[in-house]
Amino acid sequence: MATTLHHTIVPCFNNVESAKFYCRLFGFEYIGEFLRFIVARVNETLYLDFDSREKFESSHYAFKISEQEFDEIFERLQTTENIKYGSGPSEADNMNINHIYGGRGVYFRDQNGHLLEI
Repeated sequence: MATTLHHTIVPCFNNVESAKFYCRLFGFEYIGEFLRFIVARVNETLYLDFDSREKFESSHYAFKISEQEFDEIFERLQTTENIKYGSGPSEADNMNINHIYGGRGVYFRDQNGHLLEI
């Protein structure tokens, strides 16, 4: 069996609000409460466990997606969520996308300050 990452903990200020945001934006499946976490299913093998905390350091989460998924998520990012985005990690609000290696990519921050990349 190949080694895969099963889950990772995402520290946040409000685990329910954060999990619902990721599910709404990315189309993840909202699983709900497990112990003190709120769980979102990313795909067949990966889950995000959102953990409410008062203090934490921001992290970087990068998601490799298809062109169609990029279009759908980018549309929601701009219209539904109205979030600033950018072309790089140090330019996460310049309102540009990048075209590195012939693809498209954007960076943006969630409500907890985590840097997200698609």
